[in-house]
Amino acid sequence: MTKRLLVVGAHAADFVWRAAGAIALATAQGAQATVLALSYGERGESGELWKEPGQTVERVKQIRHEQAERAAQILGAQFVCFDLGDYPLEIDRAALERLAAFIRDVGPDIIITHTPHDPFNPDHPVTHDAVMRARLLASGAGVASAFETVKPPVVYCFEPHQPELCGFTPNVFLDITPVYEQKIMAMQQIGSQQYLQHYYTELAERRGNHARRISGDATVRYAEAFQRITPAVVRWLPSHDEGEVSR
Repeated sequence: MTKRLLVVGAHAADFVWRAAGAIALATAQGAQATVLALSYGERGESGELWKEPGQTVERVKQIRHEQAERAAQILGAQFVCFDLGDYPLEIDRAALERLAAFIRDVGPDIIITHTPHDPFNPDHPVTHDAVMRARLLASGAGVASAFETVKPPVVYCFEPHQPELCGFTPNVFLDITPVYEQKIMAMQQIGSQQYLQHYYTELAERRGNHARRISGDATVRYAEAFQRITPAVVRWLPSHDEGEVSR
């Protein structure tokens, strides 16, 4: 069966910085990857665009959509945006039900999203909470339901900008060395946040160093860090050599 990956970000470009490597690896192995942005980040994530004279919200949204779509195409993923608005991002019942329906339609094996805490970004925790609630609704909260349900997806949090202040404790380091150039190309598409490109390039190198020390594998040059928050259900304890843990 084809694996399905769903990455849910608060803003249009969140997936590029934090999970582009994971997406590219998944699609390279034949998985289907979908990127969902709950907003375009037109208010709080598009500072470069607002420097242009006569700029408008609709134009910013259009540019952000085009940038994110190009980045997703480089990674082999589909990009979708709910356009719910940002700063603040608010999730009402209709938006929550829309998200749950989207999860049912995609039927992901894995969901990647934000951490539950971020003292510097008001939209990231809102997204995490919405994803977790929608996941439960889409999977029937673990019991038989009157609604169509999906198998409960495994959930990972991608690395926030300041992990030590967000309660982020990485327990998975993903070797993205084979697709590192794709991540660089994807990041280059987000001209509205050029200042983040250098930061996340350095982070991939630093996490690569951590992954080498943990695994002893000298071939790992670049990595992305994740925190798995749904427990693994296994029939044996996997070693470093086993790249996928069965559920």
